[in-house]
Amino acid sequence: MADRIKEAVKRFQQISLSSLFVILVSVIVMITSVVSLLIFVNLYRNDMEQNAITTSEQAVVQVKNTVFNYTEDMNDIMQMICANIQKEEEEANNFFSNLLKIRSDVVAVTSYDMNGKILKCWTNGQKLKENYIKNLSYVRDLPQEEGILNITKPHVESLFVDYYPWVVTISQNMQDANGNTIQVAVDISFYNIADYVDDVGIGQHGYCYIADDAGNIVYHPQQQLIYASLKEENQKNMENGTYIKSNVIYTVNSLQNCDWHIVGVCYVDEMITNKVERVVSSLVVILAIVLAGTVFLGSVFSDLFSKPVTSLVRAMGEFEGNSAEFVYHPVTGTKEISALSDSFEHMAVRIQKLMEEVRQEEISLRKTELKALQAQINPHFLYNTLDAIAWMCEAGRNEDAVEMVNALARLFRISISRGHELIPIEKELQHAQSYLHIQNFRYKNQFRYQFDVDEACLSYYCNKITLQPIIENAIYHGMDRMVDEGMIRISIHQSEDKIIFTVEDNGVGMTEEQCEEVLKKERSDRAGIGIKNVNDRIKIYFGEEYGLTIKSELDEGTCVTIMMPKVTEGSYEDK
Repeated sequence: MADRIKEAVKRFQQISLSSLFVILVSVIVMITSVVSLLIFVNLYRNDMEQNAITTSEQAVVQVKNTVFNYTEDMNDIMQMICANIQKEEEEANNFFSNLLKIRSDVVAVTSYDMNGKILKCWTNGQKLKENYIKNLSYVRDLPQEEGILNITKPHVESLFVDYYPWVVTISQNMQDANGNTIQVAVDISFYNIADYVDDVGIGQHGYCYIADDAGNIVYHPQQQLIYASLKEENQKNMENGTYIKSNVIYTVNSLQNCDWHIVGVCYVDEMITNKVERVVSSLVVILAIVLAGTVFLGSVFSDLFSKPVTSLVRAMGEFEGNSAEFVYHPVTGTKEISALSDSFEHMAVRIQKLMEEVRQEEISLRKTELKALQAQINPHFLYNTLDAIAWMCEAGRNEDAVEMVNALARLFRISISRGHELIPIEKELQHAQSYLHIQNFRYKNQFRYQFDVDEACLSYYCNKITLQPIIENAIYHGMDRMVDEGMIRISIHQSEDKIIFTVEDNGVGMTEEQCEEVLKKERSDRAGIGIKNVNDRIKIYFGEEYGLTIKSELDEGTCVTIMMPKVTEGSYEDK
């Protein structure tokens, strides 16, 4: 947690003063705008919700009044039917005939005894079936409640031959002329009510439907979807009022003359959310414009105050990137900025002086280190060579020993090179040839060697005593235990701006781990001192991208590659 805080503080400290000013002003404007937007959206949403509720209630009341008036009209017809059904048969027939002609929505008037048997039926020319399966227009145990119509659910009339109208039935019990209780049923076409309800819309997708006291649907504009279980209504145990459930607004209003309820359905997304989203989108665009204007004006005013600071920071960056050649031009501004500018100028001059002193010290240190590395090679090689000469003298090979001493003298003349670290590649090649000549005496021509040299490379310079330690390692560690004749190949070629030396032998080889270890051995180690020494000197002198790489396979041999830049006489400072 502490590391995260430190990292956050570090990132904050890297923000420029002008950016901080612009961010601060922008944040204040944004917070103020967002809070205002949230308050406005909340108030606007509440207002839209109230408007949606009012619209839904108005639509439901309108449907309720229309259905109520229609059912009251049917109730009046029922009273007229009850008053005329007991008249003389001819008079009654004339009344019903005229009624059915005038009111096309009245499908049939039927009277039943208490067992559901049809006593009389008046239709507009329709013929009764002799047998029918079920009569949905007859209601057994008809409840009697004063002022309440007994209306059935919409159903298909099944009493007539080849005629199946969609009707609701209004029923009422009464006494006939003989004092017997009969039931009078008026089948009324439901299409008029259905068409009206279908035409009522609340918003684009809202609608009204009719349900009874138990919440069962009497009529629904999307009745087919209801029957197919693709849609359902969740409004049960309805009481008058408005409810919002699951993104749906329900408005319920009951008819006073029957057990029907008019239910209005509209959607929050359509009536409220979509409108709010459109308003919010417009306000967000306005907010973005305001914020962009704030950022622009903040940037303009910020530059007036922070430009001198920015110039000073830029000067510091230039000084950091090229301190040696940096020339400072004082920055003008407020009193504080001028003081900072003067202090930075003084500091820059002082640092440049110190850098020059450090550079001179580094040059001296590098000279000392290179000399120390060179000093490691000379005693090590001298010991090995003198050991070989002593062995020849003991063996009585005096002429060979004299020739070997002469070769050693030539080798050391090149090694000394008047104290120069860099020598021509031609002399380094002669140095390697003298060394191989010396070693051939000791090993009695147990190995051969050959040179493959691009003569265009001979005039370039390299670190002295570069090849000899590599060749020495190939002889002592690569061929010392070989039974077959050894072979050493030395090649010198150029590649673009580099000189590539390779020393390859057919000795016993090394593992990958041994190759890496040779280049990592400390100077106190007996084996591999020469190779590490060469690699260290090249990297110190030319950089980490140059030096040695070793590739080897057991029982196959070893190849050491040395890479140096192309160096001409005078292009590098003499170390």
